[in-house]
Amino acid sequence: MSLKPLAVGDDPRVKRVDVDLNGRKYNYILAEPKGRRRGTVFLIHGWPDLSMGWRYQIPMFQERGFRVVAPDIIGFGRTQTPDGIEAYSLKRTADDINALAAKLQCSSIILGGHDWGGAAVFRVALWYPKLISHLFSVCTPYHAPNHGPDIPLQTVVEKYIPSFGYQLQLSSGEVGKHVDTYEKIKGFIKGIYGGKGPNGEMAFTIKTGVQYDNLLNIGKSPLLSDEEADFYAREYMRNGFESPLGWYKTRSINWKDELAIKEHTLQMPTLFIAASGDAALPPSLSEGMDEHIPKLTRRQVDTTHWALIEAPKQVNDYIWQWLEPLLSQEGKSVL
Repeated sequence: MSLKPLAVGDDPRVKRVDVDLNGRKYNYILAEPKGRRRGTVFLIHGWPDLSMGWRYQIPMFQERGFRVVAPDIIGFGRTQTPDGIEAYSLKRTADDINALAAKLQCSSIILGGHDWGGAAVFRVALWYPKLISHLFSVCTPYHAPNHGPDIPLQTVVEKYIPSFGYQLQLSSGEVGKHVDTYEKIKGFIKGIYGGKGPNGEMAFTIKTGVQYDNLLNIGKSPLLSDEEADFYAREYMRNGFESPLGWYKTRSINWKDELAIKEHTLQMPTLFIAASGDAALPPSLSEGMDEHIPKLTRRQVDTTHWALIEAPKQVNDYIWQWLEPLLSQEGKSVL
């Protein structure tokens, strides 16, 4: 099977589609298989990624006979930037993904996520368990809905997850005032994907977030081509840098919503791929997942947070080696 990624420009293997979901305009990548369709896979990205973050995985599923749907999530890329942070909640996202599946006449889907997309797919599976036949997350571990009181992010950082320090800055509402030009956005994109300044300057740290003074000095990313970095910067200019950060401002909203599903569990086959070098989401954060997911399979790659593009063959192999036997056992034809 080919590992040729999608081109971030026009790629004849896919098309872009606009759709209205619960009154909000989404844009998604659609990849149809050449032969008989064996099912539909939804792929959900995170921050600061886009639907194109799945550019190595979309062809893999397409070549194996699956229709692939990869939306830009709310606030990102070519999807709408709504007013009000409620629009960025995990419940609203789950509702929208369910609505997209209905528009595509899917009674069940295979659902995968990375980063915020990983958090989202677990919540889709909690809210709409009958929709999800198989579930996988890359880098993002599952955390069950909170049974206790709403815990402020500051307390979470200070007492429980210090690697979430950057979220204090991202949720402040101030970042977009500083990352406000094409050049700064491109510098940030190159930096968060591994580029550094001439003296090792970084564009982002997990402790404090975006390093504003370094953005114009960041060199080439080891993970993105110049064309890819330009594409990401152009896409971010559509809505501005602050818009996608709405995802970091919904902690209390998500807690309140999830009181209704705090007793739910995940019963579908689930794959979690950890990244050993993920500074923000280290594998240790996945401790206890097995208690909530009876059919959990674990794998790990030796990468940073950007496993989808840093080790695409290994990620793809892990996904398919997990999925193919399950489909065979369930009597579904596979390649």
